[in-house]
Amino acid sequence: MTTTKTRVLAYSAHSSRQQVVRIDRECEILKDTHPALVELVASAREYAPAADAVLLSDYGYGAVSPRLFNFVRARGVLGDTPVALDSRYRLLDYEGVTTATPNEGEVEEALRTKIGDDRAMLLEAGAALIRQMKLESLVITRGGDGMTIFEKRKAPLEIPVFGPNQVVDVTGAGDTVIATFTAALAAGADPASAARLANYAGGIVVMKRGTATVSRDELLAALE
Repeated sequence: MTTTKTRVLAYSAHSSRQQVVRIDRECEILKDTHPALVELVASAREYAPAADAVLLSDYGYGAVSPRLFNFVRARGVLGDTPVALDSRYRLLDYEGVTTATPNEGEVEEALRTKIGDDRAMLLEAGAALIRQMKLESLVITRGGDGMTIFEKRKAPLEIPVFGPNQVVDVTGAGDTVIATFTAALAAGADPASAARLANYAGGIVVMKRGTATVSRDELLAALE
């Protein structure tokens, strides 16, 4: 069953909408042997050779897990295809991914540390994740503080947030960032360029209400 999220908004004719509460309807997490997951692995293996990049979005609901990813990449079907990871609860459990885009809170939870405004701790945490996960690159998103990208044998690059600081709605911003970042890698961009493009995309969608998207024209306008 697809997770369903209902947002309850409060507003009047002369005020903007504000989310009061969100109600999530979720199914029971499936075991790895469930027929639906077995079929998912088979389909992923079939289409993986044709992919220019793979994005793993693990929100802990069961359709994506470290074990299922291992099943998919068995027998070398992914080859040298870039694999980007967004995992809410088990960042360190994935092996064989190329890059990851955790937010600051997810990094703190994974490493059991506190970053806050400590830049030295941020750089130390990024280096630790690159090393422990054997990543080619890492993007840590930091909300209003933009994002920091780490690459092997390169100095960390800090990218300031794009657009005004009056955010309208952050719903789906993280998904937009990793989707744009992965698409750019698939098109042959280097990680730093992909991160800059993802930063523009994230800055655009947070200025829209609800679960928004970003268009090609909007990205081009931001670049210009």
